[in-house]
Amino acid sequence: MDLANLLLLAVVLAVVIYDFTNGFHDAADMIATAIASRAMRASVAIGLVGLFTFLGPFLVGLAVADTVGTFVDISAAPPHVGESVVIAALLAAVSYNLATWLLGYPSSSSNSLAGGLVGAGLTALGSGHINWGVAALAAGELQGLMKVVAGLFISPLFGFAVGLLLMQLLRRLLRRATMKVRSLFVISQYFSVAWLGFSHGANDAQKGMAIIGMMLLATGHREHFDIPVWAILLCASAITVGTIFGGWSIVRTLGFGLFRVRLLHSVASQAGAALVNTVATAMGAPTSTTQVVTATLLGSGAAENPRRVRWRTALGIVGGWLLNVPTSMLLGGVYCWGLLRLLEGMAT
Repeated sequence: MDLANLLLLAVVLAVVIYDFTNGFHDAADMIATAIASRAMRASVAIGLVGLFTFLGPFLVGLAVADTVGTFVDISAAPPHVGESVVIAALLAAVSYNLATWLLGYPSSSSNSLAGGLVGAGLTALGSGHINWGVAALAAGELQGLMKVVAGLFISPLFGFAVGLLLMQLLRRLLRRATMKVRSLFVISQYFSVAWLGFSHGANDAQKGMAIIGMMLLATGHREHFDIPVWAILLCASAITVGTIFGGWSIVRTLGFGLFRVRLLHSVASQAGAALVNTVATAMGAPTSTTQVVTATLLGSGAAENPRRVRWRTALGIVGGWLLNVPTSMLLGGVYCWGLLRLLEGMAT
């Protein structure tokens, strides 16, 4: 096997690892409130999320993959440089995912990947190969990196607002409700968890597909950017397997570390997060399921009683989000520099 095909294989393997870590990170976010509110058993919640995460990429278009896959131009990169950029970005994202998972903090795999791509792209190719989207933004359009940033950073704000409003609405509607209504909300959890899993697969799995599409274009296996069926199947499978494994330290943080989560909080949080993800996917804007779920949960808690929310823990989570992109950019640049030096050594 020549070096080009070996690097392409390394990229596909790195995508699988990235999607796996993305899956177990985000699974914890999606099932934490259902478990904490005692609406369903952990095994049932994981199975439901895993199934609908797998179905998502097959039943929704590939607008998110088109966005992520075209904001760093590696089509004209010198031999093996494009592969180095992509592998470095994936390694950066996996590194940040593993670090935050060990700490029990929910983090954004999407931010990690975007930051890693920018850092590696700047190191290997320079700023001219990155579609920053600034010119389009001045013209009133969202393109390139600006579209990514908008989806990743604005979506938590919408998530918080939607979680807060849904919780307030539910509290008003149920002021005179009896305990009999609880069974209806327990049943609704199955639908909201399934919807959240579907929206997660439809949005997040596309990011790994975008990377494979970028590589196939850069290595000449494709004449234009598109996503083959085998890549959809591979990424959907990897993120689903990761989802099944879950991340229990993150479940403890979100389900029990922010405030006492009850059934109504869980319903408002999950339905709100699924709604935000679905709207963003329809617009082709990548979101962070982690950030959206955490934000809607905080919104639902604040709607009932802000003083009961452990805002210090919440600030720690947000601090990890703020460090996510710059840390991933640094890691992407360092990994890319190392890979380029390694390939130069192999060539000589």
